[in-house]
Amino acid sequence: VLDISDKTKADALPNEVITHFGSVDGIINNAGIIQKFIHVNDLAIEDIYRVMNVNFFGTLYLTKAFLPHFLVRPEAHIVNISSMGGFIPFPGQTIYGAAKAAVKLLTEGLYAELKDTNVHVTVVHPGAIATNITENSGLGKPQADANAQQSKMALPAPRAAEIIIKAMESNKYRAMVGKDAMMLDILYRINPRFATNFIGKMMKKMVTNR
Repeated sequence: VLDISDKTKADALPNEVITHFGSVDGIINNAGIIQKFIHVNDLAIEDIYRVMNVNFFGTLYLTKAFLPHFLVRPEAHIVNISSMGGFIPFPGQTIYGAAKAAVKLLTEGLYAELKDTNVHVTVVHPGAIATNITENSGLGKPQADANAQQSKMALPAPRAAEIIIKAMESNKYRAMVGKDAMMLDILYRINPRFATNFIGKMMKKMVTNR
């Protein structure tokens, strides 16, 4: 158990892992939280810091902490979990999306910097996954209708994990997890404005009801 937003604790983790297991060959930076379902204008700066500290800086801290160890291994891998929100805007989750977009570019930059080394890098964009992220982010339980809809669309977490591990083993540059992520990726590439407006309509009910 680790507070990844605490740099001192993040810096100490590799030695703890190596002491226990003998070596470390990869990391999946998966921990993340969402924000309150409100617009940036209404979001407290403290809530903005919390989302950025966990989602971006936590990923950065652990990546930097483990990377020196990876560079001396025969082969190693960094997997960073971004989001659909990392490439398409979700109103009411704008700061969350900004953090995940930062994770996307951080990971792609690392890939470019490390491609001539033994360290492989993969960025992952999951769609809706059944992880109870709203409740686990400290935002309470989703409303019954929203929860039912999310449960219907969400990919089971074990299936998502299988896709991510397969992408890692295949040294993929980029992996989409879930049909919703793949569909939105294509839609956003074809017509970014239409895709943004489409997501805005979907998110409007969730934002106004909170």
